[in-house]
Amino acid sequence: MIHRWDIITIGNLSRNRYWGESEQQAYRPALCTCTLIRGDGLTLIVDPSIADLKQMATELDRRTGLNLDAINMAFITHAHGDHHAGLRHFAKARWFSSPSVAQAINSTAQYPRPVEPAGASLGNDIALLPTPGHTLDHHSLRFTCDGKSIVIAGDAVMTRDFFTDRRGFHNSADFAVASATITRLSTIADLIIPGHDNYFLTGR
Repeated sequence: MIHRWDIITIGNLSRNRYWGESEQQAYRPALCTCTLIRGDGLTLIVDPSIADLKQMATELDRRTGLNLDAINMAFITHAHGDHHAGLRHFAKARWFSSPSVAQAINSTAQYPRPVEPAGASLGNDIALLPTPGHTLDHHSLRFTCDGKSIVIAGDAVMTRDFFTDRRGFHNSADFAVASATITRLSTIADLIIPGHDNYFLTGR
């Protein structure tokens, strides 16, 4: 059973078309949204976003009161570097992603041990959900908490505006597939935690 979830960092985009910004240049460093899920025997961080050790530890403490060693599992939605920038700080956690994402990350040899390929779920309560479009092997997490279906969407949904318009980000691998994925999420999620924004209700 999932007891609660918390946003550790609220992400932002490097460029945002909905703010009148060009997609041809970066205006700021990108930061992804990082989420913590807590359940029976589970303390799971998703897309640890901060490369600086002290800052990652500070944000985790500020939002949850936990230290880095309290995390026993990490999950990475896709292989883009901003979504696993802080992974190495969780040395006592097992690291997971979908099999092809694990292979892509491990092929870079940037970490002291490999990311493990996950199956169809993480335990009994969190399902891996294929959400292609941004990348073709992107996977989100879906779980139920307080009676709501919640999806940690990663970059399958960049922000609430991209969700509303059913639009992929400028660097999506397949825009039509990205749009179809967002439409599908709108039918199964009551609440979405996007890749670079705060969470929102879908109105389902």
